[in-house]
Amino acid sequence: MRIKKEDSTRERLILAASEVFAKKDYREATIADICTLADANLAAVNYHFRDKETLYREAWRYAYQEAAKAHPIDGGVPDDAPAEDRLRGIIKALILRITDENDKEFWIVTREMSNPTGLLEEVMETELKPLQTRIESVVGALLGADASPRHTLYCSISIINQCHHPILKRISNEDPKKSNRPLVDIPAFIDHVIRFSLGGIRAVAKVPELPIEQKQ
Repeated sequence: MRIKKEDSTRERLILAASEVFAKKDYREATIADICTLADANLAAVNYHFRDKETLYREAWRYAYQEAAKAHPIDGGVPDDAPAEDRLRGIIKALILRITDENDKEFWIVTREMSNPTGLLEEVMETELKPLQTRIESVVGALLGADASPRHTLYCSISIINQCHHPILKRISNEDPKKSNRPLVDIPAFIDHVIRFSLGGIRAVAKVPELPIEQKQ
């Protein structure tokens, strides 16, 4: 996501905002920072977005859509493929997104979660709902017809957390010469998460869910 002079002012502002909000949280980032990077005047933000809040939402939406475009959530696996293959595609896509050095969406969300503004709730719900629905559908198919909604939800959350973790984001972009860790083998890690997730789902499917009162 490079800012080019030939981009429209609106495009430059969104690109610049995604860069700035990925490095600073909403409250620390300033319109002046964004306009300087975008080579635009302050009035341009009011003209194109009305205010900082709207620009923030649009910057995250843009970053998310670019990540989804680069790494489609199906991972190249057709919708009529077996559930195991569809899960492989989802895991591959999520890990490739977060380890993509051009990805800005992850850092914007991470900063929002650590210092919430509440400004992204509606736009995130709109954009992330299809992803959540797809993952829960595949997990439900793997768990079987008798799977409880809670098991399905918990397994889905576990899978997402393996693929979308700050440590993975950080070490995947580290220079191994400057750290004590070897370069992360992304294909090998993807394979590990797939095997770990499928094994976990099979284990959960064999254990009947206890009533909530028995878990206290």
